[in-house]
Amino acid sequence: MELFNKAVIIGTGLIGGSLGLDLKKRRLVREVVGLSRNRKNAGFAKKAGAIDSVGSSLEEVRDADLVVLAMPPEAIIATACKISGKIKKGCVVIDVGSSKEKIVSEAGRSIPFFVGCHPLSGSEKRGVGNLSSGIFNNSICIITPTAKTDKKVLRKVTLLWNKLGSKVVILSPERHDRILAFTSHLPHAVAFSLVRSIPDAFLGLCSGGFKDTTRISASDGNLWSEVFLSNRDKLLLCISAFQNNLSSLKLALQKKDKKTLVKILSSAKRKRDKIR
Repeated sequence: MELFNKAVIIGTGLIGGSLGLDLKKRRLVREVVGLSRNRKNAGFAKKAGAIDSVGSSLEEVRDADLVVLAMPPEAIIATACKISGKIKKGCVVIDVGSSKEKIVSEAGRSIPFFVGCHPLSGSEKRGVGNLSSGIFNNSICIITPTAKTDKKVLRKVTLLWNKLGSKVVILSPERHDRILAFTSHLPHAVAFSLVRSIPDAFLGLCSGGFKDTTRISASDGNLWSEVFLSNRDKLLLCISAFQNNLSSLKLALQKKDKKTLVKILSSAKRKRDKIR
């Protein structure tokens, strides 16, 4: 079932490339064109079957009816501005960024049919070499419409993600960023900090627990610095909440207060057991 005739994916890395693979595999788009700052990456995406052709410039969007912005937050905003005068009337533009308020505000101002999207299908791995078909299947995609979002376009974008196998959750951009600050951005901040805390000489004796806990610290620093800054105020509040909880545990240790320690750890276990 084709939903779009021509899609242009700007950013053919892990998410963009994987999206191209599934758009083609599920026959949701007739033609997929890929654009990348590094033409070799786009060429790899073509060889992998993620795109039909490699675009040479942003002029490719002129006859597209779907444009996907699969880049870090600041690049999404800048590119949305650049293509706003090039896209045809009725073209749907979506992004896959990890923060939404700033992106939706800026891109929505210049693009009539812009819909913010965040597929929760990422990985600590990055780049076109890690693209994979099916990563959106049985995952969640958060869509962040505003009062100005066209209802027909919203339904079409929702259908697109449903056809890719994702469960769609609708949130406001502000609520998305508040929730993801806790569930994604804070864990990354903690993992980065935790790895920096261990002496290099001890790295050869890391347990499975340490590896599991810090897996996401292998994520790209440039990308995540942009994500952190794009959701700065909410992430700072999350970090303060985490510091308060860590201070409570530290105080219980200092007092050799086993009862409080058990209470803290058991409370955490009960909350973690609720996650499915």
